[in-house]
Amino acid sequence: MTADQVVYLVFGIVLTAALIFDLGLISKKNKTVTIKAALQQTFFWVALALAFFIFLWFEQGQSTALEYLSAYLMEWSLSIDNIFVFILIFTSFAVKEKYYPRALLIGILMAILFRIVFITVGVALVERFTWILYIFGAFLLYTGYKMFTAGKDEEFDPHDSKVYKFLKSFLPLVPNDGGGKYIIRQNGRPFYTTLFVVVIMLASIDLVFALDSIPAVMGISRDKLVIYTSNIFAVLGLRSLFFLLRGAVSKFDYLQQGIAIVLVFIGLKMLGEHWISQWVDKNVQVFISLGVILLCISGSIFYSIFMDKKKGLKDAGSDTVY
Repeated sequence: MTADQVVYLVFGIVLTAALIFDLGLISKKNKTVTIKAALQQTFFWVALALAFFIFLWFEQGQSTALEYLSAYLMEWSLSIDNIFVFILIFTSFAVKEKYYPRALLIGILMAILFRIVFITVGVALVERFTWILYIFGAFLLYTGYKMFTAGKDEEFDPHDSKVYKFLKSFLPLVPNDGGGKYIIRQNGRPFYTTLFVVVIMLASIDLVFALDSIPAVMGISRDKLVIYTSNIFAVLGLRSLFFLLRGAVSKFDYLQQGIAIVLVFIGLKMLGEHWISQWVDKNVQVFISLGVILLCISGSIFYSIFMDKKKGLKDAGSDTVY
């Protein structure tokens, strides 16, 4: 077996064991996930991703391992941005909290399958037509600019989405969760519940986010192993991250700008890669990318928390009666 085949085999075994552990021991059907449980699950998936980083370091070398870590952090930060949209979907369709875990799990597993297809097609296109990377770079610049300048009033409405309208036009839907079922039968006919709609929307919305995230990861590394593993680990950790951050994610007002700066940076790096590679060593580029991602994401989160506290103190001062 080649070194890459060994890594893929280990990744597959670890992933299968982790999913069995998550489903069998951590997650319980129709049970509300507490903050403590969400923290344990988040720690579990992050620790697993970091353990794989150490494994890659010994098996593939420092450069590949750091590319994986950079790509994972990029995907993980974009996942935080996904959470707000997921909250809107659950709220819009009035899903009971006890059904959140399973709906998220199925939606995320579907999203992983879609991403694998998307990555495979994207990598094949880049291998055959290298100039596509310049299109990806320009797309990331545009996306980063739009994300940086987007107003908070541009809120996503799940009932106005093309996915929901498509499902509504082709499938018989019922306006309830069917007692936790995805398909119910009425008068001998199958009807699809709001839980079914939510699962499809979670998977499709994640695929929309992948249009940004996968080109961004390809701007960090062209190694298929890095692209596949970083994406899958980040998406699998999204469910526990949802329960951990759903109450706080709305307070990260400037996270979007931090992610936007990273996308612009990677877009510029992709567009200027030919000239950058002549002056900057590949390993140094990996360290720079990792540093920029860590600085922008952590900086935007801490700045959001600081501004939120400052606003809270200001509001408290204005409410004081003399």
